[in-house]
Amino acid sequence: MLCLAMVDSFWLTILDALSLILSSHSHRSQGEAIVLEILKGYQAFTQACGVLHAVEPLNSFLASLCKFTINFPTEAEKRSSALQSPGSKRSESSVDQWDSIVLTPKNVQALRTLFNIAHRLHNLLGPSWVLVLETLAALDRAIHSPHATTQEVSTGAKKLMRESSGQYSDFSILSSLNSQLFESSALMHISAVKSLLSALRQLSEQCVYTASSTSGPASSQKLGSITFSVERMISILVNNLHRVEPLWDLVVGHFLELAEKPNQHLRNMALDALDKSICAVLGSDRFPESLSTRPKGTSETMETTLTETTSLECAVISPLRVLYFSTQNVEVRAGSLKILLHVLERHGEKLHYSWPNILEMLRSVADASEKELVTLGFQSLRVIMNDGLSNIPADCLQVCVDVTGAYSAQKTELNISLTAIGLLWTTTDFFAKGLIQGSAEEKGTDGHSVPKRLDGQRPEEQTPNFVDQASLTSAVHHDKLLFAVFSLLQNLGADERPEVRNSAVRTLFQTLSGHGQKLSESMWKNCLQTYVFPTLDHASHMVETSSKDEWQGKELGTRGGKAIHMLVHHSRNTAQKQWDETLVLILGGIARILRSFFPFLRSLSSFKSGWESLLLFVNNSILKGSKEVAIAAINCLQITVVSHASKGNLPLPYLTSVLNVYEFALQKSTNYSGNAACKVKQEILHDIGELYVQAQRMFDDHLYTQLLGIIGLAVKQAVINNDNFETEFGHIPPVLRTVLEIIPLLVPTENLSSMWLILFRDILYYLPKSDSPSQDEEDEAGKTSTVDQNSDANLRQYESSNGTSSMPLKKKEAKSPSSRSSTAVTAGLPSYLFAEKLVPLLVDLFLKAPLVEKYIIYPEIIQSLGRSMTTRRDNPDGALWRLAVEGFNRVLVDDFCKLSVDGGLDSSTSKPARTRIWKEVADLYEIFLVGYCGRALRSDSLSTVVGKADESLEMTTLDILGDKILKLPVDAPNDILRKLVSTLDRCASRTCSLPVETVELMPLHCSRFSLTCLQKLFSLSSYEEKANDMSLERSEVSKISTTFLMTRCEYILKRFLTDENDLGERPLPTARLEELMYILQELARMIIHPHTVSVLRLHPHLKTGLAEEKSFNRRPHLLVLFPSFCELVVSREARVREAVQVLLKLITKELALETSLTNQPL
Repeated sequence: MLCLAMVDSFWLTILDALSLILSSHSHRSQGEAIVLEILKGYQAFTQACGVLHAVEPLNSFLASLCKFTINFPTEAEKRSSALQSPGSKRSESSVDQWDSIVLTPKNVQALRTLFNIAHRLHNLLGPSWVLVLETLAALDRAIHSPHATTQEVSTGAKKLMRESSGQYSDFSILSSLNSQLFESSALMHISAVKSLLSALRQLSEQCVYTASSTSGPASSQKLGSITFSVERMISILVNNLHRVEPLWDLVVGHFLELAEKPNQHLRNMALDALDKSICAVLGSDRFPESLSTRPKGTSETMETTLTETTSLECAVISPLRVLYFSTQNVEVRAGSLKILLHVLERHGEKLHYSWPNILEMLRSVADASEKELVTLGFQSLRVIMNDGLSNIPADCLQVCVDVTGAYSAQKTELNISLTAIGLLWTTTDFFAKGLIQGSAEEKGTDGHSVPKRLDGQRPEEQTPNFVDQASLTSAVHHDKLLFAVFSLLQNLGADERPEVRNSAVRTLFQTLSGHGQKLSESMWKNCLQTYVFPTLDHASHMVETSSKDEWQGKELGTRGGKAIHMLVHHSRNTAQKQWDETLVLILGGIARILRSFFPFLRSLSSFKSGWESLLLFVNNSILKGSKEVAIAAINCLQITVVSHASKGNLPLPYLTSVLNVYEFALQKSTNYSGNAACKVKQEILHDIGELYVQAQRMFDDHLYTQLLGIIGLAVKQAVINNDNFETEFGHIPPVLRTVLEIIPLLVPTENLSSMWLILFRDILYYLPKSDSPSQDEEDEAGKTSTVDQNSDANLRQYESSNGTSSMPLKKKEAKSPSSRSSTAVTAGLPSYLFAEKLVPLLVDLFLKAPLVEKYIIYPEIIQSLGRSMTTRRDNPDGALWRLAVEGFNRVLVDDFCKLSVDGGLDSSTSKPARTRIWKEVADLYEIFLVGYCGRALRSDSLSTVVGKADESLEMTTLDILGDKILKLPVDAPNDILRKLVSTLDRCASRTCSLPVETVELMPLHCSRFSLTCLQKLFSLSSYEEKANDMSLERSEVSKISTTFLMTRCEYILKRFLTDENDLGERPLPTARLEELMYILQELARMIIHPHTVSVLRLHPHLKTGLAEEKSFNRRPHLLVLFPSFCELVVSREARVREAVQVLLKLITKELALETSLTNQPL
């Protein structure tokens, strides 16, 4: 008390004395010692006042000392400076004079004394800190001012850079002391730190008030003081992180106040300070990287520590929430969101207890109307969902899903919605991994089994940093979290924006297919009933109810007073078309799910009803939907059955149901036409072919018959509704082209060998029919097409199983194709286009058929090829008859003749069948060669090249008959052989049987054809000396051909004499003369087998003699024609007479008369 009384008594006197002495001494060196002593007195008395808590003396001494620290220009100096300044630099001088501060050595020493007092009395200054801080703020401005200097520096050097002069070391020292004062706050008592912070806040508030009421340089000075206060508050906070709790509200509270100020500079300063403060606290050791690394100890200690950490974390993050919700200023809100983004990017892994506040704030941002806020909020959410899910408490995961859903549903920015949906996909990946861990712990206790991975899918890789979180969330049902995501995606799948709903639909089905192997049976059941099929139903409903009105694109501007709109593609210019696009995506997603998990899903009790609803939807889509939806619906079924049929995982009823859908769709599409319906039918047909290839093992006779019936329906409709413009230009309709593509795929398997006949008859049905229906209709009376055998029955069965009904098919449609007129189908196709493509396919399939079925269908194949070959007369320019001839030749050479030579089947079972086949072959040769070859047919466009090709084809046909069939040891009956040789003979009679006048007009290829037939007769009748023996079959052919040849030669010889006499001096046609010469020369060369002599028309004595000689080099056939030769000796043609002379010599040799006739004239 005595000391305090002494201080109170004479502190004023001492202060006056010290201040007087200090102010009277200059800064010259001779007064420095006195100044130092006076300043020591200031320091000593000030410390005494502080220790004694003498507030008034303390403040007075501090205020006096502060006056000697900074020399501010006086009013006179300011005016003088203004007068001395040139007019051009008046404005610059008026600004600089406020910052033109000169520090004398006395000022520097006074500042050092002030720092000493502050360090020694930091715990005792209390409210007096304001005086100190005002001086330090001024010092800070001086340090950072380009116009501040020490007195020793000359005026000319003021504008030099401080780094270039060693005289500015005082500023560095003072700046260091200034920083050290606040850094040493870590050693202060907590109450002293609070007092220091309060003083800084008070200084800042005073300057804020002054700055708001003034302008110009004064306002700038105040802003500098505010900056000083804010920076020093941050410095104190950073140096007191170990005890930040009692200081936090004091510091952050002031920052929040500044953020509300109208001055933008203050707001930016406050937001930056808040960002630095939060990041500094979260970056300290108070917040470890994860919960597992936090301090450990007794349970009570850990609970206390946990409570403190929770409170601190919430206190650190809460200012952002308070700042966002307490202001309507968009810039401030955006600033708070930027801070949050920085915090999450830098220290998000350290947060644990403040997530509810963060997520609540982000959820509110999603509803904002400002695009900037929504974008910033979503950036924070993206950081959380991509990198921070493993650090979020289990009870906040549901909130994360909801917040992500809010950003997906917001309509401020479309790209954010789409990206947010992608985040939901990331979320399902995280939840699915937790689901694996949870299911491993609960296995055997919940009665659920996780479906095994299918189709070789690789197991998910476990991420190490999820292990801790999985242990913390073991009580959380990850299935509920997954269902929450699925529900969000389902709701977004109904969004009015096509881009959003399409993205949501993709994500929903991709997550289901990607993580389906991790879902339990009950979860899958829920997914099917709640998400998969309801999503399909809703989209289907929207397609039916959406507007079909065309939209106009966004208005881009005007031209000539008219608005210009952005073009919208025709596939998306109505609401209905855009919903069609969504529906296509849904069907694709269902297809992926069924392809991956069908074997598991079909074991669920609810799957059957879902499958039936899917079938019904596919039907409706095919009949009523757009082309895209119909094709997608078909592919949905096709992908399912094809992918599992090949693996043996598809039960037969599912295959049958898909075929029923295809058949039903084609039967009901008779009233639909156009490009869309055509594309759908093509898709169905392609799928049928692929389905059979992949599921051959599952097809029985009934299913195969049904499959052929479906194809028949398609062909029938394509022909009946043949309004395709392509047919006008000689093209096959698209549906029929597709049928041609799949026919080669329909080869019956071994267990379906009986189906070969049905397949062939269905193909033959679309080839030309006979003009006389009596015989053909009788032959096919018992052969009904699969189109009509099964169509009505399958339709009724399908409608019954699916609860639908339909009107019966029209009588015309239900009638058997084979019972209609012969041209009912082909009449609709120009120029037999379809038949032209069918013939090569028919031949290829026929050659692959089993032997038994081949023998059964052989006659029908030959008949059908024959009818196609005979189209040459009506359509000589067409390709059908040519293809049929090539196919017929190929069948005979590659198949039938080989079987005949090899013996074929057992004679007891195959003889009748082969006899019928030979009959058909003989009939076809007779009809085609006699009636359609070697004749002058009318043609409008037959070129020389084509004509030669046709002639070559005729010759090839003759070669096969004469050189292959009749020369091989075939098992044809004699009457068939006689008919075949007779056909050659009739063809050989073309030239000789015509009148001379007609022969002259006959085209050259006709005579060449006739002459070639004669060559074949000579070849068949002749015996080659190289062959020592002749087979029985070959001998019979030789006998038959020799008989016909002799008759034909005799007729030609007699006709030649008659025509020569009738013509008189006129020459015979070249063709007739060449024919005669060829006969005479060949007769001279021809040698016949002794067994053939028996058929010659000779006297019995001659036959007996010739037979007894057993000579293989005999020409007894010349004896038959001897009378005709004798008549030809008087011919006007010298070549003829010479040839006859040779023949007569051969006859004399044959009769052994050459010796006696040697000297006699001819």
